[in-house]
Amino acid sequence: MSSVKIFSGTVSKYLAEQISEHYGAPLGALKINKFSDGEMAPEFNESIRGEDVFLINATCAPSDNLMELLLMADAVRRASASNITAVIPYFGYARQDRKDKPRVAIGAKLVANLLSAAGIQRLMTLDLHAGQIQGFFDCPVDHLDGTAIFVPYIRDLKLSNFMFASADVGGVGRARTYAKHFGVELAVCDKHRLRANEIATMQVIGDVSGMNVLLVDDIVDTGGTLAKAAAVLMEKGALSVRAFCTHGIFSGKANEVILNSALTEIVVTDSLPQKQLNNPKIKVLSVAPLFAKAIRRVHAQESISTLFL
Repeated sequence: MSSVKIFSGTVSKYLAEQISEHYGAPLGALKINKFSDGEMAPEFNESIRGEDVFLINATCAPSDNLMELLLMADAVRRASASNITAVIPYFGYARQDRKDKPRVAIGAKLVANLLSAAGIQRLMTLDLHAGQIQGFFDCPVDHLDGTAIFVPYIRDLKLSNFMFASADVGGVGRARTYAKHFGVELAVCDKHRLRANEIATMQVIGDVSGMNVLLVDDIVDTGGTLAKAAAVLMEKGALSVRAFCTHGIFSGKANEVILNSALTEIVVTDSLPQKQLNNPKIKVLSVAPLFAKAIRRVHAQESISTLFL
């Protein structure tokens, strides 16, 4: 049987080291060479012929991270690996999952095509912005669920009179999963945007008076949506507002926005690097054990359904 070889790109090196530690195997020898103009040239410094290779790298901005993963996949394919799995903790361009206005790209589909062309035979990722992106791939997709990370933390809070809320209408399904699991009520924050990252109005659907509200979303970018939602929920009588977001992008003035918001705390995962943050309201949970378990089960050709809520 082929053995597992785990390699990491640059942006996810911190997470890959934890995944490999939980898995019980060291990271493979990989060097990302760069020309003076920034062109990348990955070089694998150990044999991977016939091996089960897992390439870990988030495809967050800038596009260098995606290009690095594509080059890694191409190198592994040409080195005759048996299986090539892209482990993408954060799948970038997932917010461009449909043509919602004239003359725009469907970025998620383009990225799927690029990964397939590079030789990826399987995708492992976490909390896609839209679940239907799995259908953009013709190869198997292991779509891991952030509930496995957040539910134990929520239980440990031991909150009374709590309920869940979706930060927008599009995330109702995700929030409903939590509400159904805990047997509590659900509210929805219906927002209207003037343009990307700028909210015009927000309404709350549901009664949040006297409740500890747990906001659920997949991505926090500028923090504006969560800050606005927290303010509106508190105005409607909520006792406290906490947010649970899988991917913490925290671009622009997000750190400042969250610090000055009505949020008690915001809990994210380390699917993206969070080491630069110094904000007492931000709590980071590790997804390394989840990915290590998934890699082990995929290699052994076992079901990963037990890793879901």
